[in-house]
Amino acid sequence: MLTPWGLQQRSNLLQATRSFFIERAYIEVDTPLRLPVLLPESNLIPFTSENWLLHTSPELCMKRLLARGCTQIFQICHCFRKEESGRIHQPEFTMLEWYHAGWNYFDLMQECEALIAALCRIFPQMPGIDCDGKLCWRGCRVALTPPWDRLTVADAFRQHAGVDVDEVLDRGIFDEVLVTEVEPHLGLDRPVFLYDYPVELGSLARCNPKNPQVAERFELYIAGLELANGFSELVDPQEQRHRFSLEIERLQAAGKNAAMPEKFLKDLASVGATAGIALGLDRLFMLLMGSTSLAEAIPFVPDEL
Repeated sequence: MLTPWGLQQRSNLLQATRSFFIERAYIEVDTPLRLPVLLPESNLIPFTSENWLLHTSPELCMKRLLARGCTQIFQICHCFRKEESGRIHQPEFTMLEWYHAGWNYFDLMQECEALIAALCRIFPQMPGIDCDGKLCWRGCRVALTPPWDRLTVADAFRQHAGVDVDEVLDRGIFDEVLVTEVEPHLGLDRPVFLYDYPVELGSLARCNPKNPQVAERFELYIAGLELANGFSELVDPQEQRHRFSLEIERLQAAGKNAAMPEKFLKDLASVGATAGIALGLDRLFMLLMGSTSLAEAIPFVPDEL
């Protein structure tokens, strides 16, 4: 439970985040939380709301705003994911999501570095920041001065798990190996962007033109904790429809309902080259607070309601 001081620090973080983007000429947007159809993602389970759905991220509506001609947009909102609860997961959480037209995933990595480094400089009094400006969490002291490390998924699996990424994909154990053998080694001294995921694991990301077996997707890790997920966005409606079809098949095979987001696909044709990223603000605040559980970084958890 947050004290009044903690609530003030959380408020300061939200305001500083907004200021960062407004100073960079982004438009803050506010899109619906409740939708008739979501982007089909077999790894996410949404909550229902009177035959509609609570969004798992604001991506669908934000990309439709890009189709209207917006070029730089951000949003801070609550998102909802069923069956996600634990020390670093909550079924309702605060997400920061932003998009920049004309950029790719490497451009976005640089801006993500700048955002988090700036926020940590603004709040040197936070319990998770030491006198040297390093972020301290679960025994790690992480230097935040950019540039941060970049590591491909293939290299990470070879270095930390001793296996080829294609092998774990074939055996259906990618997530298990990632969580148990790779993630604990990521971002321990300096944050790291894990990038170039297998294309099967990047349904909303465009393929790398030099290597179509990988998607231009990255995740940011600090002290072994995944903090953000970004892409060079897939903006080809036909390819996106094909990938959604595969996701819908997986969902239906698991006994879950899913529908094709036709209005989204229609608008996607008007979106040019764009990069987008989602960052968990609750997790970032948890790191700044030096806390080991999200319950210590948010105003309420479900058990308190």
